[in-house]
Amino acid sequence: MKAWLRGFWAVFEKDIKLELRARYAINMLLLFALGALVVMAFAVGSTPLSARVQAALLWTVLLFAAAVGLGRAFISEEERGTMLLLQLNLRPGAVYAGKLLVNFALLLALNLVAVGAFAVLLRVQVAWPGLLALTLVLGSIGLAGATTLLSALIARAAGGRGALLPVLLFPVLVPLLLSAVEATRSALLVAEGWAAATDELLTLVGFGGAVITAAVLLFDYIWLD
Repeated sequence: MKAWLRGFWAVFEKDIKLELRARYAINMLLLFALGALVVMAFAVGSTPLSARVQAALLWTVLLFAAAVGLGRAFISEEERGTMLLLQLNLRPGAVYAGKLLVNFALLLALNLVAVGAFAVLLRVQVAWPGLLALTLVLGSIGLAGATTLLSALIARAAGGRGALLPVLLFPVLVPLLLSAVEATRSALLVAEGWAAATDELLTLVGFGGAVITAAVLLFDYIWLD
């Protein structure tokens, strides 16, 4: 267990240091999210939007930003030639957990900036901030779990890696997106709140648990074969 934890932390520490030095994924995530929100703000103008449309716009931006910025978790190892080194020295589960935590941390940073910009640019009022925060955290867990597993899968593809992740990711994330949009809508409306979002929050918990459990079971085959 100690070896697993050391491996997990070594992968997390290495990737965070490399990301803070290069800021590749951070810049991709933030630039895409802020650019999309600015375009949406200009397109919408002063037109009032329903809470469902506002929630759908927010999660569309978060989904596309994650697909663009987080897909290089394993491709970068392949390009640097460090894939074999990780395979020989660390357990597959520790590698997946380290990459998952890095992607989750990046998504939390993206959420913090994107939601602030979303509220200012589209003049959105959040009636239940705690509910919105929990929805974003649970949604990010499922999104990071699926993105990390699929990025390991496409890292072995011979070509078209950048285009493969969105194609594989979007069908998997349909249940998460539907529940996240509904829970976010409840967080925006004064009349709804926690009681109205209970089913959606439970769905997000179940989706995140199912995706990460499946990833732990499948990752050995993806990583070693």
